[in-house]
Amino acid sequence: MKNKRQMRHSRHLRVRNKVTGTPERPRLNVYRSLKNIYAQIIDDVSGHTLVAASSMENGVKEGLEKTGNKDAAKKVGELIAERAVAKGIERVVFDRGGNLYHGRVKALADGAREKGLKF
Repeated sequence: MKNKRQMRHSRHLRVRNKVTGTPERPRLNVYRSLKNIYAQIIDDVSGHTLVAASSMENGVKEGLEKTGNKDAAKKVGELIAERAVAKGIERVVFDRGGNLYHGRVKALADGAREKGLKF
């Protein structure tokens, strides 16, 4: 029987087999730890990170009690979308990193959509 971590890892591998980022439509990758949440927009063809944001940044931390909740995730989503739109990226492929599309991952995606990212 697989534990929680092994199940997330197998979901992650299954998602990554289907989702790749191109220069026209890069991949929005989400990593969720217990205390923080991180997001990157990656071009898999060249292997470069184009834009990154996390709940550890000072702009996100301000005004929040915790950095591991939905409010922080939404701020990170908004921040990464603003940075992406400033670089000319409007369409992305969403990579939830094996996490279920629920809670903090959903909040990050909703925040990014509100600020103009399409996926």
